[in-house]
Amino acid sequence: MTMRSEQKAVARTASGDDFGPVWIAFDDSVAPPDATGPLAGMRIAVKDNIDVAGFPTTAACPAFAYEPERSATVVERLQAAGAHMVGKTNLDQFACGLVGTRSPYGAVPNAFDARYISGGSSSGSAVAVARGLVDASLGTDTAGSGRVPASFNNIVGLKPTRGLISTRGMIPACRHIDCVSIFAPTVADAVDVFVAAIGHDAEDPYSRSMPIDLRPMPGRFRFGVPDRLEFFGDALAAAAFDDALARLVDLGGTRSSFDFSPMTAVARSLYDGPWVAERYAAIKPFFDQHADAMDPVVRSIVASGKQYSAADLFDASDANGLASQDAAALWERFDVLVVPTAPTIYRIDELAHEPVALNRNLGTYTNFVNLLDMAAIAVPASMRSDGLPFGITLLGPAGSDLRLADLAQRFHHASGLTIGATGRPLPAARALARPPTNGATVRVAVVGAHLSGLPLNGQLLERGAQLESRVMTAPRYRFYALPDTTPAKPGLVRVLDDGIAIEAEVWSMPVEAYGSFVALVPAPLGIGSLELADGSTVQGFVCEASAVVDAQDISHYGGWRAYIASRT
Repeated sequence: MTMRSEQKAVARTASGDDFGPVWIAFDDSVAPPDATGPLAGMRIAVKDNIDVAGFPTTAACPAFAYEPERSATVVERLQAAGAHMVGKTNLDQFACGLVGTRSPYGAVPNAFDARYISGGSSSGSAVAVARGLVDASLGTDTAGSGRVPASFNNIVGLKPTRGLISTRGMIPACRHIDCVSIFAPTVADAVDVFVAAIGHDAEDPYSRSMPIDLRPMPGRFRFGVPDRLEFFGDALAAAAFDDALARLVDLGGTRSSFDFSPMTAVARSLYDGPWVAERYAAIKPFFDQHADAMDPVVRSIVASGKQYSAADLFDASDANGLASQDAAALWERFDVLVVPTAPTIYRIDELAHEPVALNRNLGTYTNFVNLLDMAAIAVPASMRSDGLPFGITLLGPAGSDLRLADLAQRFHHASGLTIGATGRPLPAARALARPPTNGATVRVAVVGAHLSGLPLNGQLLERGAQLESRVMTAPRYRFYALPDTTPAKPGLVRVLDDGIAIEAEVWSMPVEAYGSFVALVPAPLGIGSLELADGSTVQGFVCEASAVVDAQDISHYGGWRAYIASRT
């Protein structure tokens, strides 16, 4: 994990006062000894509307505070994977806001310039990662709270498909669209946490089991951009977005525009329609008795939810359903939609004068996403000339989380940016974690165009196959370059004598995906038993002997990569 060892020393000596009111509670004294699992050693901060046993939950409202007897499901899963929860972070009260200033514990300043907002509502969680105090953190996202703070602090914000990560043990904002979000220094770190956190939870009424698209984003991809862009007079943000779009084109993207007006209407309905009644329902007993204990702006927003009827809710649900149909049609034209994460950024003193209107502006490109059941990942794009970060968000249909992450990592690592506000360089990009398969797998050996990074490797990745090992075959084969194949492919033929060992990769593939993979194999190639150097036998690519009579024997290269290198 990125900088894990370096961060331990920093965070153990950092107090909330060092970096503004990041923490509501902090305790790193109970790290589990000898933690094991994929997240072993990872130190995670948790937004203080998510329960962690041993810490009070306040939702940034001291009068509401309680001591949870049990951690939230997401926390339990991360702990089971070896992670350590070090503290609870500040937030806009009851996760109501995109600004990071609506808290009695103080406004959390931007990690780069304390005059500016850090974004909300997951302000403390984002700044803790940006400052290098933790390896990753949990936020929540209803209207953009897991994305806007990521953009303002030069970090990654992964907003998962609704229902993939349980929200049991999280104080709701709008329960039916709430998501637990993930902040991390890099895309790969965020995906590590995501993979450990996902899974159906029968205790969450909105949890769901659904397939996750494991295909990588194509090298040539189509991306959609809103036909009308609004930056509220922020020329630096507009220029930064243009630069980001140009980088996507350089990475293989083809740009087209789409009608953004349906999404604007959906975004407006989140706070100007009956959905806000769900915020009132979430804390109704407390609100009815203790409204005076709340932040005035938050109180006014929640109170507005009392005016709506059930009929209003059904009307809004129908309108949202039609907008969802329009959005679904976009995936026939585009692989991904690209928007600015936020259209602009404000100073803390500006929010004091216009807290509602400016907050609304910040949600221009975020408020509609959960209502339309999209996956999203916010990724750093550049540093503006005024020293503030700018980021974009990649949007895809439900279940496309890992496909978006694949493109997000390519984009982030082409940016030349450093990590958060630490000044540390980005580490090398690495393979993204994949969810474990449920059930049996088949071991498949590949020797040619299916090797990692080569043209047909995507056929393995999109079926959830994982690289198990790089091996050599037994010395019983000859290797040939097959003529007239696109992409170029080799043929591996077993011989009685004069055979040599050939370089191979062994991949583990879910049984349920194996049949569709075999169906793609063209003659004269086929799948048969292939003997490895250690004496074991796996399924692997073999070739009909009659097909190599006039083919070039390339056995002496020892493998397909060496042969390809010799040609270039």
